[in-house]
Amino acid sequence: MNKKSLIETNPYLQNSKNYNASLITNVSSSTAIETGDNVLSIADKLTEIADTIFIVTPPKQKSTSQ
Repeated sequence: MNKKSLIETNPYLQNSKNYNASLITNVSSSTAIETGDNVLSIADKLTEIADTIFIVTPPKQKSTSQ
């Protein structure tokens, strides 16, 4: 049995725009809890640099012909 990674099996992670938005939300809320800073200000900072750092594209599908 082939094990697939979460990014290959989770449909929410396969859409890179939704994935990046969710990642920014998760990171900014966690950072706000740890630092006491405002969630929106952290999210704004992350959004400014998202195009250079947080772009994660799902791997190309492998052929599963047997």
